[in-house]
Amino acid sequence: MSLIHEIDYGTPASKSETMVTLTIDGRQVTVPEGTSIMRASMEAGIQVPKLCATDMVDAFGSCRLCLIEIDGRNGTPSSCTTPVASGIVVHTQTERLKNIRRGVMELYISDHPLDCLTCAANGDCELQDMAGAVGLRDVRYGYEGDNHVKARNSGEINLKWMPKDDSNPYFTYDPSKCIVCSRCVRACEEVQGTFALTIEGRGFGSRVSPGMHEHFVDSECVSCGACVQACPTATLTEKSVIRIGQPEHSAVTTCAYCGVGCSFKAEMRGEELVRMVPWKDGQANRGHSCVKGRFAYGYSTHKDRILNPMIREKVTDPWREVTWDEAYAHVASEFRRIQYQYGREAIGGITSSRCTNEETYLVQKLIRAGFGNNNVDTCARVCHSPTGYGLGQAFGTSAGTQDFDSVEHSDVVIIIGANPTDGHPVFGSRLKKRLRQGAKLIVIDPRRIDIVRSPHVEASFHLPLRPGTNVAVMTALAHVIVTEGLYDERFIRERCDWSEFEDWAAFVSEPQHSPEAVEKFTGVNPEDVRGAARLFATGGNGAIYYGLGVTEHSQGSTTVMAIANLAMATGNIGRPGVGVNPLRGQNNVQGSCDMGSFPHELPGYRHISDDATRDIFEKLWGVKLNNEPGLRIPNMLDAAVDGSFKGLYIQGEDILQSDPDTKHVAAGLAAMECVVVQDLFLNETANYAHVFLPGSTFLEKDGTFTNAERRINRVRKVMTPRNGYADWEVTQKLAQAMGLDWHYTHPSEIMDEIAATTPSFASVSYDYLEKMGSVQWPCNETHPLGSPIMHVDGFVRGKGKFIRTEYVATDERTGPRFPLLLTTGRILSQYNVGAQTRRTDNVVWHSEDRLEIHPHDAEQRGIRDGDWVKLGSRSGDTTLRALITDRVAPGVVYTTFHHPDTQANVITTDFSDWATNCPEYKVTAVQVSPSNGPSEWQVEYDEQARQSRRIAGKMEAAE
Repeated sequence: MSLIHEIDYGTPASKSETMVTLTIDGRQVTVPEGTSIMRASMEAGIQVPKLCATDMVDAFGSCRLCLIEIDGRNGTPSSCTTPVASGIVVHTQTERLKNIRRGVMELYISDHPLDCLTCAANGDCELQDMAGAVGLRDVRYGYEGDNHVKARNSGEINLKWMPKDDSNPYFTYDPSKCIVCSRCVRACEEVQGTFALTIEGRGFGSRVSPGMHEHFVDSECVSCGACVQACPTATLTEKSVIRIGQPEHSAVTTCAYCGVGCSFKAEMRGEELVRMVPWKDGQANRGHSCVKGRFAYGYSTHKDRILNPMIREKVTDPWREVTWDEAYAHVASEFRRIQYQYGREAIGGITSSRCTNEETYLVQKLIRAGFGNNNVDTCARVCHSPTGYGLGQAFGTSAGTQDFDSVEHSDVVIIIGANPTDGHPVFGSRLKKRLRQGAKLIVIDPRRIDIVRSPHVEASFHLPLRPGTNVAVMTALAHVIVTEGLYDERFIRERCDWSEFEDWAAFVSEPQHSPEAVEKFTGVNPEDVRGAARLFATGGNGAIYYGLGVTEHSQGSTTVMAIANLAMATGNIGRPGVGVNPLRGQNNVQGSCDMGSFPHELPGYRHISDDATRDIFEKLWGVKLNNEPGLRIPNMLDAAVDGSFKGLYIQGEDILQSDPDTKHVAAGLAAMECVVVQDLFLNETANYAHVFLPGSTFLEKDGTFTNAERRINRVRKVMTPRNGYADWEVTQKLAQAMGLDWHYTHPSEIMDEIAATTPSFASVSYDYLEKMGSVQWPCNETHPLGSPIMHVDGFVRGKGKFIRTEYVATDERTGPRFPLLLTTGRILSQYNVGAQTRRTDNVVWHSEDRLEIHPHDAEQRGIRDGDWVKLGSRSGDTTLRALITDRVAPGVVYTTFHHPDTQANVITTDFSDWATNCPEYKVTAVQVSPSNGPSEWQVEYDEQARQSRRIAGKMEAAE
């Protein structure tokens, strides 16, 4: 194994289809028009010296190392800023150029520390490389360094010197080593879009500055790592590299955080991870990253990880560490006992959206073939199950229509119920780049999320609707488009059922669906609704991106269908730049759904009642499958409280913290006789578990994840599982203990079985993924290269289906006792229930959940910023600190759910989507009042959790 080296071509690739031929150093080179001479040279294998140029950002031309000579032209232009031209003859190495380059390099080195042997970038320093490339042998100006190198000159304090900035937990900034190439500044602007860095000073005294001469941790920097990746010296360096040293081998793998599915090079020394570097060939992230994927991997070696199996008789007992074989035997025995005593349907399982496709497939197979029932569900139940239902009804398939590259062709973008800069930051950066290029933005969200107005980006319309009125707003948009004749009749007649469209059009045209009529309960200015509708219908390629603010409502499925209606009515389906795009929350939530994790569907979204589909699996698995759908997660908990459901196998999910109405979840778990939790840490659900099976991280396993754009990406093992086994091996051994004859030796064999049984995965194999890098399903004989864009020539279901979307107000209402509406969401630095990110230095930015409240509401209640407040609803109450902000409207409050000591879901209710039981997290009637300490429930919960995490006796190591 060795390090994977990526070629830096110096400037971005040209997308022109016109080719140009020129001569470089005697070689004929043909490249696309618009390509820089630097890139053309590199593609021909000729490396022109450079320092300020890198192919992640546009050409700059400041370092003056990449100079060239062109026959017939005067001067020595920079090759990074000079485009190719037909027939020109270029020279990259002449005596004149060599002398100029050495002179430039002398100036750089004269004010740069010469501590190369002890520098963290030794062996990975472009300044060092270029000094060798230009033949620098001496510096005529000396090595003392007037500005940056030393804190003192001749004993006197050097006022031009700046100390190293160690404030960021993940990287350091050493101004003394800065060569002012501006690569970090340009990466922050062009790639990330935050504009947190600038160049302060002038001439020889210039240097990089975060914000207004701030520390990095106090500035607007979001720690995405783009600046660190761009830096050619040790000015910006990962602290892990300083601590461990340079990596010596690497492997490409996939991030295990959000649904973007970024590709990274895991760079290693032995089995120690040195750093995660975004892979430029990653088709989801194109070489970019966020703070979580780039830096927040420390949880994998955190001291809180449980590495040995544990069992206990009662949840009030302390844990007892046991061998793996003892744990498997205990679980198998208990599950058999429960089924004998209470019936076959008395046990079930929950698959993980954080585990691989292969592991998820095995869990649902274990439940169906081993438990003999269909009581399997996944976390998509509480997030994107309405996406599956709504898009399935309208289009015939349960996934997004586009790849992420599609946004580069969008002219108008609607974001509804999503916060991409926090929840899906790499996609958010790509979207902001397109918006800076001129695309228009419409945001539909109760909060003023960051992308409404950020550097060089401002939404044309922000529709701050009241929580729970998504359907009314979407139908009002459709009302304008239909009544003003802005729909795409040709597309509708060719691709959709015209009679269904006519029925839908008549429905949305009714006066009660006009923007003016719905204003009384949406709170949105009718003129803004009309303007947004006209812009989307007439602005060119229109794309819709949505998130949990759409699905986690009592009408989540209805809103998804309303979004599909809008896309079809405007003809925005089936080509780049358009489409309906759900932004999935977890790394493999798409894959967990694909793999048959719902109680009514086998892999590939085929209903369990279909005889032909069941026959495929029955022949392969050698068992008879139940043809009746099983229990959903809420049904399992209800049945447990009722006394008929007694055993649950949970792989990689924390339902006690993530599911609504925490008290009801706790009651359901407490009523069970054998709860098995398989995870990295003793999570909140483990407080009610009887068996704990240690899990493995994404760094410790092989497999695949499927991201929000249906992209199947490889996950590659880079270190030995600290618990002894990958998660798929644990599930297999548990299946064997229950009498199943499973003998997989590698996850590739599980994928082969998936491909053999699931039409949309028919051509997928590890060998094919190795060849292609990644593919988007469907990938089969019909689509051998995968399907970046869905519904190109027609919908999967045949004709697109328009569906009436009647607005029905939620049963959760405000009133004198609970006058405010609570909605919830995520923040950039934390992920889901925080089990992973809370065990990293990301807590520097978000150490607690805060309650956002409007100044007017806070003043009425005598609440000041930072005060402890009681947040109460009909379900329960908790306390947290207030954050007074006008990002939320009067009457609306907002919080995150990353910290278990807050337990925001003790507030949420059991109302859910009418079609899928997806909980209504986004609308809860609440009251906020001053508080002087934790609620009674928080005190009781904390004590119960503390008692539950006791471990009586520890073994030496996993067996």
